[in-house]
Amino acid sequence: MIYIFEIRVKPGYTAEQYARAWIEASDIIQRSPGARGTRLHRSVDDPSRLIAIASWDSKEDRDRSDAIANDAVRDIIASQAPFVDIHVIGEFDDPDWIVAPPD
Repeated sequence: MIYIFEIRVKPGYTAEQYARAWIEASDIIQRSPGARGTRLHRSVDDPSRLIAIASWDSKEDRDRSDAIANDAVRDIIASQAPFVDIHVIGEFDDPDWIVAPPD
């Protein structure tokens, strides 16, 4: 499954600053069983708008990941809270339901 969320960087802070913290938290989370990687993308039209995509073997793996509740991860997320607004877009099937053009 993939977990997608949008990040809005507040004025006076940069996407690069957020990305450093995101990489640090992501590194811890990706050590969890079932974690398959993360990506952070910046909007072409708005450099303060980011999309994060985390891939997991299953929703169950993500939900039971100890890393999500890890104190270091919580501290990293809390340190970013004054500088960003995060909106969960949702959880989506992957790879069970993918529509893609033929290669």
